[in-house]
Amino acid sequence: MAMHIISIFIMFSVALSSHMFPSNAQNSPQDYVNAHNTPRGQVGVGSVIWNVTLANYAQNYANQRIGDCALTHSNGPYGENLAKGSSSWFTGVEAVNLWMAEKSCYDYATNSCIGGKPCLHYTQVVWHDSIRIGCARVQCSNGWYYVICSYDAPGNWVGERPY
Repeated sequence: MAMHIISIFIMFSVALSSHMFPSNAQNSPQDYVNAHNTPRGQVGVGSVIWNVTLANYAQNYANQRIGDCALTHSNGPYGENLAKGSSSWFTGVEAVNLWMAEKSCYDYATNSCIGGKPCLHYTQVVWHDSIRIGCARVQCSNGWYYVICSYDAPGNWVGERPY
């Protein structure tokens, strides 16, 4: 039986420009779905849909991280990507874009990350069997923003390609 690979953690800080104002844009369920479906379509993988059970799971876990903003996985039954950023402009869409930036570190031919660089967040986003998502974003007590997306079915199975 294939073993699930636990993806590595990312810490990312986004600079806030002096002329910008905080916004809640790009954090709606549809924003998360669109941010996932664009790159999935680029590799020929079907679309994901929003799932309330997954969203509730993600929200409950994000709420647990408000005090420390730790990029620690929940070890639950779902696939999972985590990210955090230091400004209010670190939205759910920005988190997905951060995970997608790992695409250049993934080599399809060898089904591996290149040069020890992270790519498992990217492969989870485009994982062919992951068809339901639920995501959440909270502001941590230190002022940072924490984003989690949960995936069903989970991805990153050893020996399998994402698409």
